[in-house]
Parts: sequence; C-alpha cells; structure tokens
Amino acid sequence: MRRIYYLIAALLIFIIEVLIAVYVHDDFVRPWGGDVLVVVLLYCIVRSVTRLDILSAALLVLVFSWFIEALQYLQIVRILGLEANAVARTIIGTTFSWLDIVAYTLGIVFVVGVEIVIGKRHAL
Repeated sequence: MRRIYYLIAALLIFIIEVLIAVYVHDDFVRPWGGDVLVVVLLYCIVRSVTRLDILSAALLVLVFSWFIEALQYLQIVRILGLEANAVARTIIGTTFSWLDIVAYTLGIVFVVGVEIVIGKRHAL
C-alpha cells in the first residue's frame, strides 16, 4: 500500500519538474530546485516499483545521478552524436557541474531526512 504513495508523489513531482522547465527561467529555482527535485522524483519511482529499503534506494539514486553527471563530464551526448536530439540533451544533460553533484546530494539528504521524520511519526 505504501508504494502507491511513492507513485503519487513521483507523479506530483514530475508535474512540478515540467512546470519548472516550462515556466521558470531564473538562476536559482530552475537549476537548483530542479536538480534537487529530480533525485527526489527518482527516489519515489524506485520506492514505488521496488522493495528496496530507504538507504538502499537513496544510495542507488545518488550513485545513478552522480554517474549521469560523470557522463556529462565525458560529453557522452556529443560522443553518441545526439547533440541534435533535444530529449537526449534534456534527460542526459550536456554540461558537467560540481554544483549539480551538490544539489543531487542535498536532494537525497532531504529525502532520507523526510523518511526518518515520517518513520518516527509512524512509530509513535
């Protein structure tokens, strides 16, 4: 039953991400908020389709996000000849940034913190 809550959260976060991508063109919410939220979105998806525990799911998503960022450093979109593919550029990204690594890490710290708080409430 709990997995449905993660799926609903993932759908809501996805809608927020789309709204940010379409309507927000600033130097804070779009780059920082979007990067923090994307790992929360991925975490919710993982928790909705697997039986991984909180820490395993969080670490999986964090390592995956770091891996994608490393692929950006290696310019994988250019290597694969996908520069003209807007979907590939959007999903994979084209520019490595240490700040993205920080944002992904903060997003996972946030999600684990929320899980701990919710877990303590249910334990009471």
